[in-house]
Amino acid sequence: MNDTMIGVDLAKNVFQLHGATMTGHLRFRKKLTRSRFRQFMASQPPAVVVMEACGSASYWAREMVKLGHEVKLIAPQYVRPFVKRQKNDAADAEAIVVAAQRPEMRFVQPKSEDQQACAVLFRGRERLLHQRTELVNALRSVLYEYGHIIPKGIAHIKRIEGILEAPNSDLPELVREECRDLIEQIAEKTARIDVKTAKAKALSLATDTARRLQTMPGVGPQTALAISGFAPPMESFKRGRDFAAWLGLVPRQYTSGGKERLGRVSKAGQTDIRSLLIIGAMSRLTVLARKSIVEGSWLARMLRRKPLMLVAIALANKMARAIWAMMTKKEDYRNPARVVAA
Repeated sequence: MNDTMIGVDLAKNVFQLHGATMTGHLRFRKKLTRSRFRQFMASQPPAVVVMEACGSASYWAREMVKLGHEVKLIAPQYVRPFVKRQKNDAADAEAIVVAAQRPEMRFVQPKSEDQQACAVLFRGRERLLHQRTELVNALRSVLYEYGHIIPKGIAHIKRIEGILEAPNSDLPELVREECRDLIEQIAEKTARIDVKTAKAKALSLATDTARRLQTMPGVGPQTALAISGFAPPMESFKRGRDFAAWLGLVPRQYTSGGKERLGRVSKAGQTDIRSLLIIGAMSRLTVLARKSIVEGSWLARMLRRKPLMLVAIALANKMARAIWAMMTKKEDYRNPARVVAA
């Protein structure tokens, strides 16, 4: 049984360690370089190693497990209240240990190498999308200065090309050259986005879990990739509602004195998965998609009584719960409304 807990304040080159017994009594404080940290931890008997969940935390968690240690990660906002007075590395490492020894503390599941690889691909595609949007808006703003109003969206590029190449165009030649250059950059970004989209689609079909997720209406390759890259193992949640709460798809509570007040969704969880689930829910509520909604079902009743966006968020919450059930039970999606109707 591990009788030592070591709090590690991670950094790029210098790590601060705080070793204590499981009851909180100090054993050692050390400041080590990156290379000496690995050597020191290899010489230590098996211990509980606790770190804040940050950029390199999952990597170091895997390295510590290889050395025989048990690893726990804590969200930084849960450590902050335990820092005593002055903010420094030694105080941070001590606060990590104090926080980890709280019996009610919640821990973050370290990511595997495959999960981090999926996250890198997802982030790369998202970054290209943002860069392309920036270029399109820059192009629209240039044309706006010369009296041409172009709606938002990449779909209007052909219209812009027509304005630039029109024989009676009122744009100066220098402006047209700069606009053509922006269009070339947009085309380059689009080609790279298409490559990453194809790679994500192939990756989403390579595993049984990602394939199973896409049997749910509103869940596509990007959502499956985001869940694979950012979501912890579903076994770490007791129920589907816990997963929905982790995503921030539950109301924020303002409860005091026994009087319960529920506000808007908390948005306290994983942004990418939450956004994609809401987008997927909206796709199920379009005019054409509504024809497939079973009359008298929960979704049909909600659409009659509530605003569209509220229904989409409620549906995203249900989708999150269903995803938890599908992944824990290893089953494909079954439409509950159609099961009841049958």
